[in-house]
Amino acid sequence: MAAPRVPGSGGDRTLELPCGETLDPHAIDLGMREYACDCGETHAVVTDVHPPSRFFPESLVTILQETIEPADEFEEFGTPHLLGVVMEEFPEQIVTYDASDDGGVGYAMLWVSDFDSRRLHEIIVELVVELMDHAISHAEDDNAVTDFESQMLEFDVSEFVEQYRRQRDFESEHDRAL
Repeated sequence: MAAPRVPGSGGDRTLELPCGETLDPHAIDLGMREYACDCGETHAVVTDVHPPSRFFPESLVTILQETIEPADEFEEFGTPHLLGVVMEEFPEQIVTYDASDDGGVGYAMLWVSDFDSRRLHEIIVELVVELMDHAISHAEDDNAVTDFESQMLEFDVSEFVEQYRRQRDFESEHDRAL
């Protein structure tokens, strides 16, 4: 799924953020997850090199990649698809920078949202759950539909995001300590 070009993308080194401030995409490094903006807010930062496991455990990422066949140039479901779903729901809150012709940044695509990284994470989880709910509604196995629906009644997006972020951050710290 090709991201739409936005004013300020391409060869221009200024990206207009949803808040109205501007950002030089070269100021974003691959380790950034948030950008402290001059507007006083913190915006989530995602690049195409961030794996989908930033938002979901590898086991779920594997299921998504085995189940969803992208209808674009990508070989498998990934971060660009997750951000594409968010952009469909919140087109005014996400801006993109196409860096595919810019060898100075280390990524090919940048997304900056009006949301902070935690809220963006919650939105992505909510939207994937909706996609899963839609997919399971077409299942011919009534037991699978019933099981999924009962599990979703107990699923707390905020709690999932909190626990996953805590686990992911702990694992990152553990990996750095080794």
